Amino acid sequence: MTGAKPKELVWIASSLKDLSDFPEDVRQVMGFALFMAQTGGKHPAAKPLRGFHGAGVLEVVDDFDGDTFRTVYTVRFAEAVYVLHAFQKKSKRAIETPKHVIDLVQQRYEAARRHHEVRAAAEKEGER
Repeated sequence: MTGAKPKELVWIASSLKDLSDFPEDVRQVMGFALFMAQTGGKHPAAKPLRGFHGAGVLEVVDDFDGDTFRTVYTVRFAEAVYVLHAFQKKSKRAIETPKHVIDLVQQRYEAARRHHEVRAAAEKEGER
């Protein structure tokens, strides 16, 4: 981690509410992982989410009391870490993230990209 000022944390759609519903122990793990991302680091439990090659989309997975919890975020944009989704994985059989979750993350990634573009345009306009 660097000593730089942490990047802003931007919550897309219901991601903050969804994460706040996680058990306290899981919230602490996810919060620390997000803080590490904000300061330029990478939590040991963070790994690239399949299907988002080169997009800087990562997921943190934490198991608690027989359940699996995931938080998906992107570090693709310089000024902020965008939290795209937080959910409890229901299926005990499949390892892969379900297609409907990948589709939702893709939609939220596009929302984060648009937010970033609007912010960048506003900052550029302010420099004039």
